[in-house]
Amino acid sequence: MLKLNMRQMEKNQSGVIAAIKAKGELGRRIRDMGLTPGTDIRVQGRAPLNDPVALRIMDFTLTLRNSEADYIEVEVYG
Repeated sequence: MLKLNMRQMEKNQSGVIAAIKAKGELGRRIRDMGLTPGTDIRVQGRAPLNDPVALRIMDFTLTLRNSEADYIEVEVYG
């Protein structure tokens, strides 16, 4: 599987979270939002200037800033 940082994913692209590279408070906040290794995600869309990114995860939509998405590594399907 191809590994990308979440910021590089395209609209409607899916994958599974491989790693959270953030440490400390930011890493804890990302994990508290349900973004943990092994979780399936899909990029639902992006704002007009590509920030933030809307993700579909566990039957809800979550938005992340690109500065947060940079710390999330995803194994992209297909």
